Amino acid sequence: MVMWTIIMVLLVLGLLLLVAEIIFIPGTTFVGLLGAIFTIVGICITYSHFGREAGLYTLGGTVAITLIALVICFKNGTWNKFALKDTISSKVNDGLTETLHVGDEGITSSTLRPMGKAEFNNKTVEVKTLGYYLEQGCRVRITNISIHQITVEPITTNHL
Repeated sequence: MVMWTIIMVLLVLGLLLLVAEIIFIPGTTFVGLLGAIFTIVGICITYSHFGREAGLYTLGGTVAITLIALVICFKNGTWNKFALKDTISSKVNDGLTETLHVGDEGITSSTLRPMGKAEFNNKTVEVKTLGYYLEQGCRVRITNISIHQITVEPITTNHL
């Protein structure tokens, strides 16, 4: 009785891990390998402790139950309940470039390496430099505005 309980636990756990691997986890991972190992060990224990006939019944039953479980999961769309369906539709600096102009001056609110954030007219936007590394708090000027990209350069003061 105890041996059958161990075999059933191995087979059920193996089945659950295999179904999880096929339905929910893409690729071959540790979960699927562990499920296959549990299932194989359960079938091998059945063969060794209860003989060939019990082993064949266990093997056939395991294959049949696995196929039935997969068919049910695919027909019911079980994976759709766990799939991510949200999409990100916003863009970087979406709508902010309309209020900014080439030549506007601002201050970096993060370190630009060469990308980061800067503040212009009390609005924080994502900016990039042409290879400059600028510390937070540096004054910058907008040199180019494309669809969703703002290029800045540091403002230098020349002393005579």
